[in-house]
Amino acid sequence: MSLRVQAVKNVMATWLGLLVHALTGFFLSPFILHKLGDEAFSLWVLVFALTGYFGLLDLGIRSSIVKYTAKFMATDDAHQLSRYLSTSMAFYTAIGVVILFATTAGFFYLHLLFKIPAGSLAPARMLFLLSGAGMAVTFPLTVFAGALEGLQKFSWLQLSQIGITLLRALLIVASLMSGEGLLAIGAITVAMNVLSYLILTCIALYALPVRLSARQVEWRALREMAGYGVFAFAILAAEKLRFQSDAMVIGALVSTTAIASFSIAARLVEYSSYAVRSMSQIFTPMSSQFDAAGDLARLQRTFVAGNRASAFIIFPLAVALIVVGRSIIEAWVGARYVDSYSILVLLIVPRTLYLAQSTSIRILLGMGRHRVLASVLLLEGAVNLLLSLFLVRRMGVVGVAWGTAIPLACTSLFFLPRHLCRVLDVPLRAFLRRAYRLPLLLAAFQAAVLWLISRTFPAHSYVEVLLQIASSGIAYCVGFGWAFFKGGLPRPRSWDTFAQLLEPK
Repeated sequence: MSLRVQAVKNVMATWLGLLVHALTGFFLSPFILHKLGDEAFSLWVLVFALTGYFGLLDLGIRSSIVKYTAKFMATDDAHQLSRYLSTSMAFYTAIGVVILFATTAGFFYLHLLFKIPAGSLAPARMLFLLSGAGMAVTFPLTVFAGALEGLQKFSWLQLSQIGITLLRALLIVASLMSGEGLLAIGAITVAMNVLSYLILTCIALYALPVRLSARQVEWRALREMAGYGVFAFAILAAEKLRFQSDAMVIGALVSTTAIASFSIAARLVEYSSYAVRSMSQIFTPMSSQFDAAGDLARLQRTFVAGNRASAFIIFPLAVALIVVGRSIIEAWVGARYVDSYSILVLLIVPRTLYLAQSTSIRILLGMGRHRVLASVLLLEGAVNLLLSLFLVRRMGVVGVAWGTAIPLACTSLFFLPRHLCRVLDVPLRAFLRRAYRLPLLLAAFQAAVLWLISRTFPAHSYVEVLLQIASSGIAYCVGFGWAFFKGGLPRPRSWDTFAQLLEPK
């Protein structure tokens, strides 16, 4: 399969999976919120954010699995691949046991960490136990999800999850409609997660020419994988601090109930990021191939084209959230949550600056040049946490949003573009002009159109909000089409010409 066909297939499959996942989450979240209430919904967010930190025990091995699967499949070295995957499986199984012990201990001390109302402590503990046990079971199975990513089988990864996403949503709706509560939907979520990893395991074992066994477990292989993965682990730790520590800061220093209003804004920002993150993940194995071949020109082209594509996707989504964010929140979860709009703006602006450079991060990971990136992101995560702890006492939940926004904006503006341009030997001004000038102009045009529409026809329902966004989206697409085809650009027949379309001079 050609690189162009594979790239297009992977992107289309990930976007299909994204569409199903995002729409399901978008419509399911307010249903869960209103059925459970602020207190139980906040506990839901808090517990899954807390158990999400168990993912740090990965220690970066997942990124190594992706890299070495791509490498050994390219060199047709099934023996080495079997050795590395067997070692990863043994390591992850040991980590699963550690997670079980940590979950059992946390079950007894949860009330000492967070301000949980006495009446909610028992279900919070049981939900924590369920979620932690699910993490312990699925941890060893993540080996196979990483291997599929290394094979660049993103279409298999995404398509296999669509049925699980829809089934999970159906079971949660049925459970809540029948009067069940927090623990029931927790059990459904954990069970569906386990099922999804079992499916990925079966697919990977079918696709991979390997036989896993305890005899192939080697300390040297683990050491080599950890050597590559240590900085990927640092990036993962930074991601947790930057984007998943807010709920715990609020739960520890304000109240667990206050998490709900923050979570509404944070979820809208997260939904907007899905399209970019799904698209950009294809560039890690692709960049690894280009780097191994010493093809700097294609890396440079991917750098500009990938970030330009990221900007074309995230800028219009950010414009919609900023201009009609209040109407979106009102239509989505109700007018009493419109106060979350200020948090939404504080989070979406720096996150947009960061997401517009998603390809940069994937290129560094693919090249194995992510050491400096890991250090900067860890510093940002630490500053984020310290600022949030400082500002939450003075500004409440809004202070937590400021604590996230300030360091993220600094990283996105002052570090990422300069660092990548140095690594890939691309002039900074040329990169900024070629990657972002047109997306910014189109976004400004869309913002003006959407602002005029929203001022003339205020929206208070789903239909009205969708009509406003669709109208501005049509204006954006018209501008996009005019900019791309006014010069009679050729139909792309390879990845190189496709990239050139995205980075016109």
